[in-house]
Amino acid sequence: MKRLRFLFFALVVAVCAEAQPHWVATWGASPSPLLANAREMAAAKLEFSNQTLREIVHVSLGGATVRVRLSNAYGREGAEVGSAHIALRAAGAAIVPASDRVLTFGGRSSAVIPADAELLSDPVSLNVPAGSDVAISLYLPHRINGAGVHYSAEQTSYVGAGDVTGRETIPDAATFPSWAFLTEVDVMAPREAFAIAAFGDSITDGAHSGVDTNTRWPDFLAGRLLAAHREIGVLNAGIGGNRLLHDGTSVRFGVNALARFDRDVVGASGVKYVIVLEGINDIGHPGSSAPESERVTAQDLIGAYRQLIARGHDHGMRVIGATLTPFAVTTLKNYFSPAKEAVRKAANEWIRTSNAFDGVIDFERAVRDPGDPERMVEGFDSGDHLHPKAAGYRAMGDSIDLGLFGKP
Repeated sequence: MKRLRFLFFALVVAVCAEAQPHWVATWGASPSPLLANAREMAAAKLEFSNQTLREIVHVSLGGATVRVRLSNAYGREGAEVGSAHIALRAAGAAIVPASDRVLTFGGRSSAVIPADAELLSDPVSLNVPAGSDVAISLYLPHRINGAGVHYSAEQTSYVGAGDVTGRETIPDAATFPSWAFLTEVDVMAPREAFAIAAFGDSITDGAHSGVDTNTRWPDFLAGRLLAAHREIGVLNAGIGGNRLLHDGTSVRFGVNALARFDRDVVGASGVKYVIVLEGINDIGHPGSSAPESERVTAQDLIGAYRQLIARGHDHGMRVIGATLTPFAVTTLKNYFSPAKEAVRKAANEWIRTSNAFDGVIDFERAVRDPGDPERMVEGFDSGDHLHPKAAGYRAMGDSIDLGLFGKP
């Protein structure tokens, strides 16, 4: 009888644990290091003093309880946030007033994010519909350079004078094209819900997709998951110019993928799957924007892929490889050559046939011209023969087998 009672109790505990909700990332962006000097920061509109940032994000998974992850990544000093709010966005810099909520940190309305650290807000009740726009407003009372910066966000952010975090709109708002001090929004979701991290470079980040359009391939994937009634968040961990094995020639391009994987993927909430689309800049940059000494072979790329796979598996994640898209005759000077094309093809062959990844997404096949496979379909090409435009990103998002992410 005692054994039966113990087994019954163990079963109840297991069922309750399985039913517990948990935090899942519904939006994310990866930070890069700070620009070299104040002049560059000012030119990028990333110097702030006694100002409010209102940053707009497009969420994937919905929820009724949310929290925000603030980041001072690569910051050299503590960043004080005097007050912070979250609300549903109406249009432009305007919010839906009834949705406005104060964010607190350990019960306090202000906080300091230590240098190169992160800070989670306390949970707040707010009904955030899937696929909606959310505004996070941060008041920065003292002069500081933006950190935790995601450059070239393809999203307009707003800045106003003084503490206007709770205002319905920001009068005479200036704009800037980055996300600063903001890297993730989480929702409390059912136990079976999880997130997919899209880990890559500018093609994942959505370069040339169009500002404020949410037409990156991870956005199209999120839309398809929503339409299929899947409880899955999608966070974009792409950085323009990023490489697997070398830091960017510009700090905007971020540190190498192996260095940032833990911060940008492992550290995100509820990630179960990772899609890796990295390597084209490792191939193209040497001899173009990077020295020839950084030239890579297919075996170099494969070694990096194996590292990401092993590290993802260490954290219970399934790692999906994506083939590198065509880049012949790109307008980027010295980026393409027949020798570099041979490396791309060899890497793609390994991705498709090695069975090292837990699944494969053939992005190359989705966007290449059947009559000239080394080039992108003209209607998908942004014009530089490297980056897709919105139609190409849609083709990429539509090509993904949703069955890779388990059964509905």
